[in-house]
Amino acid sequence: MLDILEERLVPEAVIDEFEALSKDAGRVQIETLKKILEQNGETEYLLRCGLNGRTDSDSYKTFVPLVTHKDLEPYIHRIADGEKSSILTGKPITTISLSSGTTQGKPKFVPFNDELIESTMQIYKTSFAYRNREYPIGNGKALQFIYSSKQFKTKGGLSAGTATTNIYRNAEFKKTMRAMQTPCCSPDEVIFSPSFNQSLYCHLLCGLIFRDEIQVVSSTFAHSIVHAFRTFEQIWEELVNDIREGVLSSHITLPSVRRAMADLLRPDPELADTIYNKISGLSNWYGIIPELFPNTKYIYGIMTGSMEPYLKKLRHYGGGLPLLSADYGSSEGWIGANVNPKLPPELVTFAVLPNIGYFEFLPLREDGKHEAQPVGLTEVKVGEEYEIIVTNFAGLYRYRLGDVVKVKGFHNSTPELQFICRSNLLLNINIDKNTEKDLQLAVEEASKLLAEEKLEVVDFTSQVDLSTEPGHYVIFWEISGKAKDEIMDECCNCMDMSFVDAGYVGSRKANAIGALELRILKKGTFRKIMDHFVKLGGAVSQFKTPRCVGPANNTVLQILSSNVVKRYFSTAY
Repeated sequence: MLDILEERLVPEAVIDEFEALSKDAGRVQIETLKKILEQNGETEYLLRCGLNGRTDSDSYKTFVPLVTHKDLEPYIHRIADGEKSSILTGKPITTISLSSGTTQGKPKFVPFNDELIESTMQIYKTSFAYRNREYPIGNGKALQFIYSSKQFKTKGGLSAGTATTNIYRNAEFKKTMRAMQTPCCSPDEVIFSPSFNQSLYCHLLCGLIFRDEIQVVSSTFAHSIVHAFRTFEQIWEELVNDIREGVLSSHITLPSVRRAMADLLRPDPELADTIYNKISGLSNWYGIIPELFPNTKYIYGIMTGSMEPYLKKLRHYGGGLPLLSADYGSSEGWIGANVNPKLPPELVTFAVLPNIGYFEFLPLREDGKHEAQPVGLTEVKVGEEYEIIVTNFAGLYRYRLGDVVKVKGFHNSTPELQFICRSNLLLNINIDKNTEKDLQLAVEEASKLLAEEKLEVVDFTSQVDLSTEPGHYVIFWEISGKAKDEIMDECCNCMDMSFVDAGYVGSRKANAIGALELRILKKGTFRKIMDHFVKLGGAVSQFKTPRCVGPANNTVLQILSSNVVKRYFSTAY
């Protein structure tokens, strides 16, 4: 009993610790940079920069340049290839994280170490403490749609896998989940199964078996939760039958998964009837999550950026359950925690933890060009937009993350950030500048016309087509059923008119940009894209639909072009 009490996280103590850190964020940042540079000052990279053991921020900014991943790639590959010298970090790097690869078409290698595990657990605990204050949970379980990717060894013998896989495989992750009283309801064999489909099936089955104990439904990204319940709509009768008979479906073929599930599965006709009756009483699957899992307090996952388009469907499945956006980070490391859990995902902000890295902010002008000098964590201004620059404990120094954020306010002296978009322009042909958010708004506006026909956009992406003269935007939609041509023509025109960027409107009117094209895809196309990224070594729980497919992303362009069933051109201009 004492062991259990010792393991439990004390939310008040975590909140007190964060309040103290955030009240003195400027000093904490100076100390954090000093600590990073003391640990890594003798590395080849920092010596080459001419830092020579200095640990103050002025020297650091003078000698160490701003970099992108491309600049550090040669160093990271030498580490991955097994060089033992202190290249980027004082202590050896033993693990490599892979980014999702959805932006560039191939995953990036990023150094990963114990300090990143520590900062991950600190972020988890901090946001949980604030979340638990508003939505307290008792001792229960979480239905977590989490999946491991394949880990492999680099040429130099280092373990490589997605950041989420590196975290899930770490003992600290399970310990933290237990401390937060929300251990995953699925056994490890399900999480680490090499088959995504078999994992998903068993996650859903475990959730149903433990339905009264489930208090949180979560995944890394909102997309995974929506995908899980879209799948549930197709396979629910098979799941109910497994519970009724106490025998796992023959579709699950992996011996380790079958053994693990056999320990949980018993014939339970009463539970099977309950689930069957709950589903039979639903209208169009509205509120399926609280119906199946009546003690769920909230739905949790990253819901910002490219995840926002899934919120409508998530609210549909969640009925009235609160949607709580998870914390802000990337494969390169964490930045901030959601300490205002009552804010809806569209307005969520993230308070920067000043002790998990050293942060600088590159101001953006109205025209999107950078100002000369980055500013420090406590020097940012409310209402301004910045690109984030990260220095962490795993060998990234003044690293341009490529994210644009807006400062919405301060939590004591640490800023609260709202994610805006990736800094690389999404759609651009002439003098037009349309971001992921602009694309999302255009799709949302047009999808209202579909909703009147009881149809929805399952997923979408885009590309700039320069093979025509003039070039034009191509938007790809996968939709839930068949729509009349006149409706699709209206949707196409609506999207074209919804891009309100002055450069786009002017270019369209002058015919410097051609008519927007809407291409309708076969059902299951985005699933094929996800499967492609998983084959590259990505994890399903880390998958993000690329919202704009660049010319380098050949395979995805091929998948899209070979699955087009209909094309429509705008007549809006």
